[in-house]
Amino acid sequence: QVQLVESGGELVQTGGSLRLSCAASGRTFLIYAMAWFRQAPGKEREFVAAINWGQYTTYYADSVKGRFTISRDNAKNTMYLQMNSLKPEDTAVYYCAANPVGRATTPPYNYWGQGTQVTVSS
Repeated sequence: QVQLVESGGELVQTGGSLRLSCAASGRTFLIYAMAWFRQAPGKEREFVAAINWGQYTTYYADSVKGRFTISRDNAKNTMYLQMNSLKPEDTAVYYCAANPVGRATTPPYNYWGQGTQVTVSS
């Protein structure tokens, strides 16, 4: 099994920046891809960004392209999401996930973290 723990979410003003982290533990050698999803109140969970663990291929939702950057540190078994130029519509609980069942940009994923709250004030 793989355990995922997110951190870094907090309250930030519009235009500000945050870096989220997702630390993986357990059988991390099983990980081949990871992603960030987010869910705002009353909305469905949506894809934010994904990264292939081996080839470092990255994918982004159109809404975050040019503002967010996904990265990973294999030695630390940690994935990051650098979020710049934050907007109120980025407010959501951000979840990390590992190992998509199908496409990297859509659920289901085999492993999920518990989420971290990001709030962007206007």
